[in-house]
Amino acid sequence: MSPVVGAGPVAELVDVVDQDDRIVGIASRSGIRGANLCHRAVAVVVVRGDGAVLAHRRSAAKALWPDRWDVAAGGAVDHGETYDEGAARELAEELGVRGVPLEPIGTGRYRDRDVDEHLRVYRVRHEGPFSFCDGEVVETCWVAETDLAGWVGSHRLVPDSAAVVLALLSGPGGALA
Repeated sequence: MSPVVGAGPVAELVDVVDQDDRIVGIASRSGIRGANLCHRAVAVVVVRGDGAVLAHRRSAAKALWPDRWDVAAGGAVDHGETYDEGAARELAEELGVRGVPLEPIGTGRYRDRDVDEHLRVYRVRHEGPFSFCDGEVVETCWVAETDLAGWVGSHRLVPDSAAVVLALLSGPGGALA
């Protein structure tokens, strides 16, 4: 295993992985972002009983994709965390939702000039209420399943959700069912 890339005194650490999702090193979150290193990430889609999806707008203060909309809570999996643990942590941090069953719905790989990730996508069924303790989320709305394609077309979405999460939601057998 390689030394920690970009680690400062209070750096949050993330596992660096290869194209086959095997751990090959450790880096700080800023090191991951600065060098665009491949890492593990999670996305959790919140679905209401009637099939509506909870969408949220990210804070303008976010370092990555500020002020964009997302259809999933999520982020990088911390060093030493499993995908399931990372998904539960991100759901609690971003939406204040704890103790709900996580249903894995698929995985995908996303790469662009800002991000290189193996993304595992989950679904939870939850009606709310939600709380936004960490300041990452500034606005939410429910989007009916039948309106999702039109809604996505009229909002600036985070690219990894647009590419991976929406493909899993709308693919054969759809994850909203």
